[in-house]
Amino acid sequence: MDEIEVVVFDVLGTLVDETSGLRAEIRGAAPESDVDELVALWQQHVEGEQQSIARGHRAYVNSDVIDAEAARRVADRAGLADPAAIARLSTASQRLPAWPDSAAGLERLARHFPVLGLSNASRAALLRLNAHAGLRWHQAVSAEAASAYKPAPEVYRLAIDSANCPPKRVLMVAAHAWDLRGAQEQGMRTAYVHRPVGDPPTSADTFDRHFDDLADLAAALTR
Repeated sequence: MDEIEVVVFDVLGTLVDETSGLRAEIRGAAPESDVDELVALWQQHVEGEQQSIARGHRAYVNSDVIDAEAARRVADRAGLADPAAIARLSTASQRLPAWPDSAAGLERLARHFPVLGLSNASRAALLRLNAHAGLRWHQAVSAEAASAYKPAPEVYRLAIDSANCPPKRVLMVAAHAWDLRGAQEQGMRTAYVHRPVGDPPTSADTFDRHFDDLADLAAALTR
């Protein structure tokens, strides 16, 4: 870890609580519905469409388009017909809450390293999400610039190019093992941070470090 020059963070799920945020937005739009079922419907649509794009079955569209589709599916399932409510729901991913340790962890790390965010969120969504959640970066990079979604290799290369140093000196931090595997394949160093809704490593994963939270990670990198 002494060789690290730049720290790159996943955003959705790692620094913001995506599931709770979607649950709150959907509950506000359709309070009489099965909110957990609707959250699952939303997330399944997003994951499925991103995979369809990765396999070449669909041309690239940014996260704004996919979120609007997910909102429409949720609205149809919930019987929600108000156009204004559906339009607001389509921007739910721009109003996700930060995990309690995110702001302080970023602030501490940013005093010692260049810190980047690397997200599948569109440029516009990432801008508004960062402002809403109080996330402060030296640079925030959207996968939209590569017309792809993580774990596509070209998305991680965006971060490596921004870092302007060898991949082995760039640390990717995420709560998703699939994300870290993608970064690892591009030569980046990797740190898993536990979140309640993340994708934990398996016994086959060989990430550089595992941390319980951002405070532990920040302490390890700045001591």
